[in-house]
Amino acid sequence: MPPPDAFGRRPASEAVGAAATDVVLAEKLQDARRAILDQLGRIIVGQDEVIDELLTALFASGHCLLVGVPGLAKTLLLSSLSRILDLEFQRIQFTPDLMPSDITGCEILQEDPETRQRIFKFVRGPVFANLLLADEINRTPPKTQSALLQAMQEYQVTAAGRTHPLPLPFFVMATQNPIEQEGTYPLPEAQLDRFFLQINISYPSLEEEKRIVVETTGSKTVSLSKVLNAADVLALQDVVRRVPAPPSVVDLAVGLARATRPQDPSSPDFIRRWVAWGTGPRASQALILGGKARALLQGRLAVDAGDVLRIAKPILRHRVVLNFQAEAEGVRVDDIVGRLIEKPS
Repeated sequence: MPPPDAFGRRPASEAVGAAATDVVLAEKLQDARRAILDQLGRIIVGQDEVIDELLTALFASGHCLLVGVPGLAKTLLLSSLSRILDLEFQRIQFTPDLMPSDITGCEILQEDPETRQRIFKFVRGPVFANLLLADEINRTPPKTQSALLQAMQEYQVTAAGRTHPLPLPFFVMATQNPIEQEGTYPLPEAQLDRFFLQINISYPSLEEEKRIVVETTGSKTVSLSKVLNAADVLALQDVVRRVPAPPSVVDLAVGLARATRPQDPSSPDFIRRWVAWGTGPRASQALILGGKARALLQGRLAVDAGDVLRIAKPILRHRVVLNFQAEAEGVRVDDIVGRLIEKPS
């Protein structure tokens, strides 16, 4: 294979071959989406929008913060997805007495039965999984929260001065209960920013709830088929980054992120009135990556403005900090982002 030139360019024939491979992978992702939705539809009732946003984050190599009341099948959704994708799944119930080592693992002193020599052995914690459910992450102190968030950002954990890489792909879905806030430790804005998107999950409709009751109180058993494996997921995550984004779409994403900042000249009057702090550059990056993943999942080989606008709410809602005036007037973040989407900068 000829080496690339000084500018990193390869021969035209090789570029054509790489493009053809990407097209095949894009078609594979679209087929996988249909198969995943079909498999999840056997066990999850409704929640189509939640599943689409979850898949967008997964294939964009991001993490999710899921906000919803208990009993809405959050654990079932992620555990079922892990079976469909043939990935290892772990669940951590966050509590006030949870320690960082309960997540990352710790070193224990062991004695060799033959030599009687004592050595330290690292015992891996539940974070060493492909899909991790961090249940009620705001119920544990900041020290324990930061242990998980370090793993989310760096894909590794450090114990006793040694670094241990996490298995790839590595995807975290953290949950928060929006009802009871006493005795909780809200995630700081800098830590919230580490989540690719925030998914708000609501109650099922009347018909969906009837179907849930019928299907979960009978003797019916459901078997799920494997659609992808870890290597497939990594390859599809890689091809998402190679989706082209036109300059106009990049301008739109950057404009949306900058418009949320009250100090920016491009921000509209309602932002200056209701927002204390806007989003950082990570939001612009997430808008483009999320748009690319959504485009491929929908069977398109390039991201357009509609993809960015469609994914804007879950990406921006947890990164915008409202001021006291907004809270006093009952203004929600989704209302503000909705107004920005109606008339993007």
